[in-house]
Amino acid sequence: MKCAIAQLNPIIGNLSRNAQQINEQAILAVQSGVHLLLTPELSMCGYPPKDLLLKDSFIEQMRIELEKLAQTIPPQIYLLVGTVTENPLALERGQKPLYNSVALLHDGDIEQIFHKRLLPTYDVFEEARYFSSGNQPNYFSIDDIKIGVTICEDLWNDENFWGQKNYEINPIKDLVNLKVDLIVNLSASPYIVGKQKLREAMLTDIAKRYQKPIIYVNQIGGNDDLVFDGNSFALNSKGELIAKAKACEDDLIYLDYDATNNNLFSTVIHRNFETEEEEIYHALVLGVKDYASKCGFSKVVLGLSGGIDSALVATIATSALGNENVLGILMPSPYSSSHSITDAEQLVDNLGINSTLLPIKNVMASFDNTLDSLFVDTEFGIAEENIQSRIRGTLLMAISNKFGYLLLSTGNKSEMSVGYCTLYGDMNGGLSVIADVPKTKVFSLCRWLNRDTEIIPENIINKPPSAELKPDQVDQDSLPPYDILDDILDRYINQHQSMVDIEDSGDDVAIIKKIVKLVARAEFKRKQAAPGLKITDRAFGTGWKMPIASRWYFDNS
Repeated sequence: MKCAIAQLNPIIGNLSRNAQQINEQAILAVQSGVHLLLTPELSMCGYPPKDLLLKDSFIEQMRIELEKLAQTIPPQIYLLVGTVTENPLALERGQKPLYNSVALLHDGDIEQIFHKRLLPTYDVFEEARYFSSGNQPNYFSIDDIKIGVTICEDLWNDENFWGQKNYEINPIKDLVNLKVDLIVNLSASPYIVGKQKLREAMLTDIAKRYQKPIIYVNQIGGNDDLVFDGNSFALNSKGELIAKAKACEDDLIYLDYDATNNNLFSTVIHRNFETEEEEIYHALVLGVKDYASKCGFSKVVLGLSGGIDSALVATIATSALGNENVLGILMPSPYSSSHSITDAEQLVDNLGINSTLLPIKNVMASFDNTLDSLFVDTEFGIAEENIQSRIRGTLLMAISNKFGYLLLSTGNKSEMSVGYCTLYGDMNGGLSVIADVPKTKVFSLCRWLNRDTEIIPENIINKPPSAELKPDQVDQDSLPPYDILDDILDRYINQHQSMVDIEDSGDDVAIIKKIVKLVARAEFKRKQAAPGLKITDRAFGTGWKMPIASRWYFDNS
């Protein structure tokens, strides 16, 4: 039996387009003699559809498109499609009205429907908000080959691998007990740094222990703050990697299942990214490319300060959209150093992007004159500093509105964590590209980009970071060095350590308390920030649900 993985990039809610994409892959697969074609979880509607699932018309149209697809695909192929189906017993049993399902299409019909059994409710996942759990193992047969079907989270409850159970049932064990020959998994698993190694390790352990070949198919693409990296793969019954799709790209790869040996065979193994920086960069490029295109933008604009954050974002945008579609705006103030302009100009030349110089000295003077009677007899401070950032933000938004460009925000995770950013200023934008990238990782990404040739001017990488909102200002005037700051933030935000636990690391207690308070006080800013592309397992965004009006950091410091 010849199988194929269709690694697809659906557009959420574009049901007819998604169905057409699946049909095109089915036609290609049949031309290569494929019997069984796999597509990702919820491939009909895209993942995650969120509250579109509350709309009856959306569910009904998905049903209609699924029936059309069944009649459109070549009749000889078996096709597994991720979709949503209704739960007819929802009211009677007090359950959710829908299932996260997989439909088996063949010869013009929807032959079987399988329901997801384990529904994640952690981090960015809210599946129990919409779906009921399937209550039985899922399998079907092709020519006496018994194929077990799982959907994403159904794989992630192996007690032997994790050392604990998060759910009462283990769908994989149930399928093994039913003596299936082959296990397939349809996933929409968001990208996190290093997650592919975890996926492969987990499934390798399962395949070896149960001596079952496994095919894993994952969605690709950017959907709002989530990036899906693809990296679909297959393992034989010894747990050996025998096929792997591309990372961050559409792909269609083929496998052979030998019923005599009960095993999978293939020679298509695309390489893993060699470094953490390489995989992060490609994920961010995909996130920007898809956010822009799926939201109807072809061009982007961003402020270029001569700093490392805006330099990295400009480079990502250039890779995502092409240099002709990126506009950088240089907006020096009287406090801007001369190298801020020359460094930004050098970056523009290196990338080949468009740029415009808009000095803000006269606009600042206008603000000063307007506020003079109210601010009289007060000292220059944060309010005046932030006006500079808000002037720049206003100019960028004006350009975005005038020409229909997507404004990219350039703040990093370290800044977003402690509020070292200005509401209605540098936080303005439709997408915050590196909001989940700590400052230390920004530096390592830029050094990686320069591994063969200079893309980011070396002076941008080497000079002390500064907002340049007052004379001789550097970030370390008000923040600890970024290696210390990022370590504290990682322990507090990602690892959920208490201040007592963090103090055991040896960092200064006063600094730790200051950082923890800054994180809490900046919550109101983060609630108003643009969506930020997620690359870690603890990002500000969909999965971050902290209160704004909270006294925790005061009462427990």
